[in-house]
Amino acid sequence: MRRAVVGLCEVLGVDDPTVQRRLMSAAGRWALRAGRVDPEIDLTNLGRLGGRLVVPGDREWPTQIDDLGDETPFCLWVRGTVRVDEALAGAVSIVGARASTDYGERIAAEMAAGLVDARRGTVSGGAYGIDAAVHRATLAVGGVTVAVLAGGVDRLYPAGNTALLRAVVDRGGLLLSEVPPGAVPSRVRFLRRNRLIAAAGRSTVVVEAAWRSGSLVTARLAAGLGRPVGAVPGPVTSAASAGSHRLMREGVAVCVTDVAEVLELTGAAGDGVAELAEQEARRDESGARPDDGLDDGAIATLDALPVRRPATVEALARSSGLAPHEVMSALGVLELRGQAARSEAGWRRAGRGR
Repeated sequence: MRRAVVGLCEVLGVDDPTVQRRLMSAAGRWALRAGRVDPEIDLTNLGRLGGRLVVPGDREWPTQIDDLGDETPFCLWVRGTVRVDEALAGAVSIVGARASTDYGERIAAEMAAGLVDARRGTVSGGAYGIDAAVHRATLAVGGVTVAVLAGGVDRLYPAGNTALLRAVVDRGGLLLSEVPPGAVPSRVRFLRRNRLIAAAGRSTVVVEAAWRSGSLVTARLAAGLGRPVGAVPGPVTSAASAGSHRLMREGVAVCVTDVAEVLELTGAAGDGVAELAEQEARRDESGARPDDGLDDGAIATLDALPVRRPATVEALARSSGLAPHEVMSALGVLELRGQAARSEAGWRRAGRGR
């Protein structure tokens, strides 16, 4: 493998040792899964769903996604008849809590409907709560909504939103994913999905978010891309709005209370909305979660660990997308933290850990 990577670097004219090491590490991850990858089968399965593959350079490729730089996906797996670039032209990303309140869902629905009146589409993540309210309200008034999924476009997740996600496709919206059909949603893929939601919208609005909500990640990513970010205020006693208030207090977002202010925000420049690195450095460390203090490899490994039946290192490597030696390194860390347990049959999750 090393010889192949060295040869590739020579052909590409790459002499940077750091790039070469990254390629070597990537090759270790890819090699384990290469025998299981069959793009023709993926495309056939996508075709049966009436879907298509969109790649950079295609006429319908949404160029705002390219703002992600090195994090730009290689392709988008798409279900729906409308062109991707048209669906996302001037669209607004609206995100928020899964455990939303009636207040939050009402505000999200009103904003989505108002954006359709202003001839703008909506983008969200297809989840319960605020996401579902956005998609449902957009469809109700005949608008175009885009659901960015963490798994394949054939995996309508969560199961409780299956009918809603089918309606998105049937009524002029889109399902998008950067992973092929059959790919299972996972924590790491949900985190990766957030950057696509942030890049797809002209602006991002957080309706409701708890103190450590994943919606805050989307908001910070959007700000880091220079997108304007808005947050809807809620009752000061509501935990569901604590994250929204935090975004405003830290300067990541401005206060928006209705669709007119969202449109004003979307039409404005995003200069100085936030500085991603500084905001990440100020994130509160209270209320520890299982993945606090872990690097990306350890998080991916933790996410792949089964709860009951042990898995081999090779199986964990396939599930996590890491090389076997990276999985072994991560397992050592997780074992020390009390989050992974080893047996003769393999590895599984241990207790909650510290």
